[in-house]
Amino acid sequence: MGALSSPADLTDDFSRFVRGKGGVSTLEIAVKGARCANCIAKIEAGVKGIDGVIGARLNLSTGKLVAEWRGARVSPAAVIRRVQDLGYEAQPYDAGETLNAGEKEGRLLLHCLVVAAFGTVFVMGLMDGVWYGGADMSAATRSLFFWLAAAVSVPTTLYASQPFFASAGRALAKRQTNMDVPISLAIVLSLALSLYQATTHGMHAYFDAAVMLAFLLLIGRYLDYLLRDRARGAAQHLVALQSALARRIRPNGHVETIAARELAPGDRVLLASGERAPADGTLEDAGTDADISLVTGESAPVFVERGAPLRAGSVVVGRPVMLAITARTENSLVADLVRLLEAGQQARSVYVRLADRAARAYVPFVTGAASLILIGWLIAGAPISVAMTNAIAVLIITCPCALGLAVPAVQVVATGRLFNRGLFVKSGDALERLAQIDIAIFDKTGTLTLGTPKLLNAASIPRDVLERAARIARTSRHPLARALALAADDGPAAASVREVAGAGLEAACEEGAVERLGSAAWCGGQEVSRASELWFRAGTAEPVRFEFRDAIRPDAAEAISALKRLGIGIEMLSGDRETPAAQLARMAGIERWRAGVDPKEKAAHIAALKAQGHHVLMVGDGLNDAGALALAHVSIAPGTAADASQLAADMVLRGEHLMPIAEAISVARKARHLVLENFALAALYNVAAIPVAALGLVTPLIAAAAMAASSLVVTLNALRLARGWRT
Repeated sequence: MGALSSPADLTDDFSRFVRGKGGVSTLEIAVKGARCANCIAKIEAGVKGIDGVIGARLNLSTGKLVAEWRGARVSPAAVIRRVQDLGYEAQPYDAGETLNAGEKEGRLLLHCLVVAAFGTVFVMGLMDGVWYGGADMSAATRSLFFWLAAAVSVPTTLYASQPFFASAGRALAKRQTNMDVPISLAIVLSLALSLYQATTHGMHAYFDAAVMLAFLLLIGRYLDYLLRDRARGAAQHLVALQSALARRIRPNGHVETIAARELAPGDRVLLASGERAPADGTLEDAGTDADISLVTGESAPVFVERGAPLRAGSVVVGRPVMLAITARTENSLVADLVRLLEAGQQARSVYVRLADRAARAYVPFVTGAASLILIGWLIAGAPISVAMTNAIAVLIITCPCALGLAVPAVQVVATGRLFNRGLFVKSGDALERLAQIDIAIFDKTGTLTLGTPKLLNAASIPRDVLERAARIARTSRHPLARALALAADDGPAAASVREVAGAGLEAACEEGAVERLGSAAWCGGQEVSRASELWFRAGTAEPVRFEFRDAIRPDAAEAISALKRLGIGIEMLSGDRETPAAQLARMAGIERWRAGVDPKEKAAHIAALKAQGHHVLMVGDGLNDAGALALAHVSIAPGTAADASQLAADMVLRGEHLMPIAEAISVARKARHLVLENFALAALYNVAAIPVAALGLVTPLIAAAAMAASSLVVTLNALRLARGWRT
């Protein structure tokens, strides 16, 4: 699906992309070209200005705009046209197409960056010869150097500046402006003035300034793309958990393979062992074991009875079953989790920082100042080349690179320190937000615990019994069975093992007796407690109980205590049962906790805390935690977490220890002070640089160098964090 850019495209019927619920129609639009808080405000205000539209939310990370309206007055094509009229590309949102478009954007930026780097090195070498040659260089030699520089600088600069030109062109075509307009103007004018100087045998040309400006700006643009690409990854990974295909049973009993998105309530789907449910439904026939970690966060498979619901993304690990579909894929649990992710990312994207606010005034201020300086020098009788040189110098020297580096420079230093402590920071403004948190919420399994159950009573079980039970356990993928097999070390696996859904495993031993491994009822035992357990029985012998427990992380209690000393409230939300949750909370020193919490309840609890004005840190590892991680003010996932949780999180914790979380908060608070200092330095630079450029005391090349120097200053200030911070 290509970008919709012409009015003819908008004659198409986009009603098939509209979802309706509760009388509200929703259209998801892929927007390309939005890059800052000002873009968000302009697009949302423009769409809300359409009569009948009741809501518009743009997620800058994913590029998705969600528009909502009531009734039939609003045309989907009108909404798309409004976004295009504001100077942005827009089309109905398609996850696959958006992913492809993002990859193309990344490749283009990288190609432009490489070309600009080559041009900068080559052209600066030529122009340095002119500068150092000075009066000793003949006019013919200087002209030769200028034209050699032009031969490289003009094509490389124009090619490398494609992202800026395309964005500025779209805006100007719709009679709008954005930050790329003055950037493009500075690049084009630098090349034009340099060509004029070369043609008229002038003393100075600024081919190096043009290509270096494009190179420095592309570095920031590519880093911005990498951050947005990471933000999209979590939602895309969750979408991948939904099967693309489904085997639907037709009324005549024949099986047909269709796209999962074509399923409708009432359809019947066949699921084999190992297959994921493509949409929410209920089991029509006998029950089966299923991995429903997407819902509970617990890795142990559970028995799903006939008539019980099975959520999209759940994996059948027992016998094949028939599933009666109850909801379309866009209304499934996976789709709900994707929306939770996007809601969290949207909350993040409207976190308006000082740099964003300053950038809003950049375009009118800089273009206005450059125009006044051009007119002023012409009125004073200066040649056109001098007036243009000074105006271009103002455009370049005021480029907000130092302002843009004020935050990232500190983040790079801080994240490097935290990486060495075992905490990988992924999100661009995570440290800025981490400095503000006042409540930390932990998941239980895999977060406060190691996520690997261990056999507790191995010493009290006869070795021969342990070996015989392990022979059966080695044939199963159940977490408790794997823990039992691990406790017995390597050995043979039982042959001809039969699985009984919801009960356990059964095998015939050499003596002809039947051996069973599974639940207490299956093996003739009596459940002792609500702790995790397996039972084993050989023939008519007395059943033997194996007790398991997920070990708490070695420094969990110490880390919780350190967080409390930092003034942070602690809570635990777990999808596990009450008894093990209570035991773990007591061991970790957590007074406030809840058990049996599902994904929506976790997200709702975090939303409620945010509504009360709290800044929440969420630490979780399960797929069911992905939505809560995205909705929290800051999120951390252990390195053993599910891929979707790691993608959704701002930080990933490596190793078995939790203390780096407390250390990260201390670093974040120190980093916040350095960021504010960098803003002050950037502001002072602009106050001093603009008058100097306006008076004609700098050339465009010196202006570009000064811009780079201001960036160096804020970077050196950020390095104080590396020197001054101690654990």
